[in-house]
Amino acid sequence: MRNRFRVSGLLASRLQEQGVVLPTLLKRAGLPAEFFRPEKITASTDELFALWRAIGESSDDPGIGLKLGSESRLERLNPSAIAALCSQSFRDALQRMARYKQLTCPEEIRIRARGGETSVEFVFLEGAGEEPTILVDVCLAWVLAIGRRGTGGQVWPVRAELARAAAQRGLLEAHFGCPVKFGAARNALVFPSAQLDLPFVTHNVDLLALVGTQLDQELSQQQADVPLADQVKQTLKRTLAGRRPAIQHVARELGLSSRTLQRRLTGAGLTFQEVVENARRELARHYLGQGTIELNETAYLLGYEDANSFFRAFQNWEGTTPGSWRARHVEGVELARCRQ
Repeated sequence: MRNRFRVSGLLASRLQEQGVVLPTLLKRAGLPAEFFRPEKITASTDELFALWRAIGESSDDPGIGLKLGSESRLERLNPSAIAALCSQSFRDALQRMARYKQLTCPEEIRIRARGGETSVEFVFLEGAGEEPTILVDVCLAWVLAIGRRGTGGQVWPVRAELARAAAQRGLLEAHFGCPVKFGAARNALVFPSAQLDLPFVTHNVDLLALVGTQLDQELSQQQADVPLADQVKQTLKRTLAGRRPAIQHVARELGLSSRTLQRRLTGAGLTFQEVVENARRELARHYLGQGTIELNETAYLLGYEDANSFFRAFQNWEGTTPGSWRARHVEGVELARCRQ
């Protein structure tokens, strides 16, 4: 996983088409005047958040994020979007989008199935503070645009979940074609699970072989520089929700056999269960720190069969209950804010 975001070189011209004045934008974002000039533009998560907040402040159009995320011109799509459109089905496209996202930024696309519904959520791993609403709109509109274009307009979410306070409900519901739940614990689109098996009319075997193979090779090369335990942990964090962690699933995601993965972990002095526990502990702290996710929901997101199993595990990790840990953490955050 890269620790900086790749910023499309086309973003500057697309913003100008939307009436955004670039020098004013960059000044407002606290970014250098030459930000858009390099051939390869990168930004930290904080810089990216500042940029997108400034875009929202610089535009008079509350739907600018939805428009930027719904790009229809093929020549403006990045390689991962092209690979997604060439996929066999909506499910295949989402899985490719999630896998190739690792190439470009410290961000994850988490796909979770539960009770006949499947949610698609974008998670920024290193950001401080709330995600800019315009950036959230771009991400969710991008997923929907790929799904609708690929299926010929047959994909319709059952709801959108947004962490922000209620605003522009009519605009958002008209774009997503579904009710919007504000004040949610995450930013996600939720689809009927059956829609993920819809075939893509844009499926192109030859183009997918060309683009997908290149992306897979780049991903393999990038992962070769990452310790195996970290690769396993990252994979677990993306796939834990709603299912018991299994070495077979992780091995498949990493392009290895279960036996090979187990042998390599043993060679590194680790067991698969140890890495699972580390991933769960880190995610538990993340979810409990947000304050808006119920404890039972946290257990589900960590792949536990029931809440009691999560409570026992957390007590072993931290020496206290999840509720007590959350209360102390929230109190500490509030005290820190008061001192600023």
